[in-house]
Amino acid sequence: MSLQPTEPRRLYIGLMSGTSLDGVDGVLFDADALAVNGHVHAPFPPALRDELLALNAPGVNELHRAAQAANAVARAYADVVSQLLEATGTRRGQVAALGAHGQTVRHQPGGFDAYTTQLLNGALLAEQAGIDVICDLRSRDVAAGGQGAPLVPAFHRAVFGNSGQDAAALNLGGISNLSLLFADGRTGGFDCGPANCLMDGWIARHRGLAYDADGAWAATGRVLPELLATLLAEPYFQLPAPKSTGRDLFHLAWLDAKLTPGLAPEDVQATLLELSARCVVDDLKAQMPAARTLIACGGGALNGRLMLRLAELLPGLKVQSSAQRGLPVDQVEAAAFAWLAHRFVERLPGNLPAVTGAAGPRLLGALYPA
Repeated sequence: MSLQPTEPRRLYIGLMSGTSLDGVDGVLFDADALAVNGHVHAPFPPALRDELLALNAPGVNELHRAAQAANAVARAYADVVSQLLEATGTRRGQVAALGAHGQTVRHQPGGFDAYTTQLLNGALLAEQAGIDVICDLRSRDVAAGGQGAPLVPAFHRAVFGNSGQDAAALNLGGISNLSLLFADGRTGGFDCGPANCLMDGWIARHRGLAYDADGAWAATGRVLPELLATLLAEPYFQLPAPKSTGRDLFHLAWLDAKLTPGLAPEDVQATLLELSARCVVDDLKAQMPAARTLIACGGGALNGRLMLRLAELLPGLKVQSSAQRGLPVDQVEAAAFAWLAHRFVERLPGNLPAVTGAAGPRLLGALYPA
């Protein structure tokens, strides 16, 4: 796939829609002659103009809060960059680019109005970090008809290689996602369902803790079969790949709607842990029955109870941590986005259409030069 122009191009298109909200002006501009070769104006449809006017309303609204949060995320990222450079004795000039994911707050792939939103002010991050920033890494895949997720299977293939047997890599973040590394070189992948997000939310509500360390609280409860069956009846679990999900679907309000009065909180936690294990196991058995190894990463890989259940539900399959393969569990995803930044710099596609469902390979990300 060539992403380089075959000959110098000195024609540019400029697009502008101003504060008058009357529509879009487009010009074809000759950079050598400093001349406009053509112009088109298209008015906005009335409904779009009305919506844009409403969104322009001043005040502390959702857009204002999102912009401020994007700035705060950028500053937090820049602080980590400074700490990382100092800790490793690395100069900024030695770093080709940084791949920054941002914070996902909406994920709605599929259909005409598909989108995915990760809050991050890439321009501010480039200013503060002093390094080229590659961000907005999911949107292009979504624009090409893909899910925009998961993006890590290609990286999992690169780092975990081909063992000569079917193997899977499992990221246990807020959501779980599987990378299917087939022995014949094919790579698949999709989001399974909730990993930590529901368990974290439930223990925060009932015990004021950020997470259930090692699954200790879940271990004090018992799995509720009827509740588990109700949770597993969620239509998402039956959808074919490609598919992706997030907190848009799996949140405490989703859980609350399925609970009956009088359930012991620790029993609900035990059931949520079982849900996290079962949605992975069911998918793996269905999509890669010949798998011999499952390599787990992400924060959930530090949950001993969850890892034990995965091993119990997958007898005969070796369940191991990514740390046993040379990459600590809390470093895999960040490394994946550094790898995607490298792909961008090399002008190589970062997505796998077989995983995301995109129309084809795409260069992922937007560049904010230092």
